[in-house]
Amino acid sequence: MHWIQFAKFFTYYKQRFMKKIFSYAITLWVLLAIATACGNNAPKTENTSKDTAAAAEPKKDSTEDESKKSPVSGDVQLKLPGGFTAIEVTPGIGPARQLVVNSKGDIYVKMSDAHGNKGIIELKDKNGDGIADETTSFGNYGGTGIAIKNGYLYASSNSEVFRYKLNANDEVADPNNPEKIVTGLVDRGQHNSKSIALDDAGNIYVNIGAPSNACQVQDRTKGSRGQDPCPILETAGGIWQFKANKLNQSYPEGVRYCTGIRNIVGLDWNRKEKQLYAMQHGRDQLHDFYPDMYDDKQSAELPAEEMFLVKKGSNFGWPYCYYDEFQNKKILGPEYGGDAKKQGRCAGVDQPIMAFPGHLAPNALLFYTGSQFPEHYRNGAFICFHGSWNRAPESQAGFFVVFVPFKNGKPSGKYEVFADGFTGVAVVKGPGQAKHRPMGLAMGPDGAIYVSDDVKGTIWKIVYRG
Repeated sequence: MHWIQFAKFFTYYKQRFMKKIFSYAITLWVLLAIATACGNNAPKTENTSKDTAAAAEPKKDSTEDESKKSPVSGDVQLKLPGGFTAIEVTPGIGPARQLVVNSKGDIYVKMSDAHGNKGIIELKDKNGDGIADETTSFGNYGGTGIAIKNGYLYASSNSEVFRYKLNANDEVADPNNPEKIVTGLVDRGQHNSKSIALDDAGNIYVNIGAPSNACQVQDRTKGSRGQDPCPILETAGGIWQFKANKLNQSYPEGVRYCTGIRNIVGLDWNRKEKQLYAMQHGRDQLHDFYPDMYDDKQSAELPAEEMFLVKKGSNFGWPYCYYDEFQNKKILGPEYGGDAKKQGRCAGVDQPIMAFPGHLAPNALLFYTGSQFPEHYRNGAFICFHGSWNRAPESQAGFFVVFVPFKNGKPSGKYEVFADGFTGVAVVKGPGQAKHRPMGLAMGPDGAIYVSDDVKGTIWKIVYRG
């Protein structure tokens, strides 16, 4: 009897409980539906308004709030001398090339591709922690060169040079209307980047790389002879000087400042010495085309990458000559009758002031004029080695930043590896294995050094804290 009464009692309260649960569920569902509908309506109106404005102003630069992104990627840990620290400014903005920093610490990065008005990226650190808080982009052209001088930001595509007026805050005043300084330069795909440097006398220097390995009749072809004289040297294979404040210049208005260069990417004006310096990318494939003269190990090391002190009228010998760091002299190229030992006409061309192992790809040169780093680094040269692709059977090499001490305008000691660990792997068999490849160098107003990477577009700020 008691069990029957208990069962009735349980059934009664279970029914009441379930009714209340069902009622509460219906009420909650209705409230959520109303909230979702209201929430969706507001953003739709806001986004529609922004899209309409963007369509009305298609050339306007874009801004992203970097504080909403992950501040660091943490995929590599840079190896630096004692007392130095690397801050990751941004984990990745895309295919970054060279960069420059204005007097306020804002970073302008030249991108290899524009990708919709993103040829130049500006990074701002608003709270002083070294990490970018805001990204702004402008410029509808890709390229490599970028510099700041006398109130202007200069930037290059692969065939032209532009400049942008800076305002009182050292920011680009009108990003959509640059002035065209130089136009019509050779761009045939190979070695087509246009690195730039400015002196203190109103001149801008532009590298025009040779679209060839060794000026053969058929480029990079075994058995093809070298062209002599090389017609490429008429409009490329050298550095040209133009006026920094004159519009629409081309070859007739410029001066071929030096010749005999295969390709230069690292280029800087040394203000203390009042001289132009440059880093040469040496030729390729000696063993591939001439296995009877060079074994594969020699080909992995030759020719040297060269540092040049560039003077007006300099001739560094390309395509007829290359520099052999083991023999310490210029050697006549095999396409022009060389036998890996003969100098011939190369005895009379200008020599490098320093040589580095072959194929390391020096892509940036920066003379340090700041005061943050120890005295050892003052007025010396930092060089970004992008890393090799053709040192087999040896492991690929480079992928680091080195420092060269200077005295009286020339290297005063051996180069030192300053920043390493960009690749994230112990041994690099191919450049595609590298997580990062150092590309550009710049100095900030506080004396810190900035390094760009063209794999992910990571930017590092290297500071000295003792």
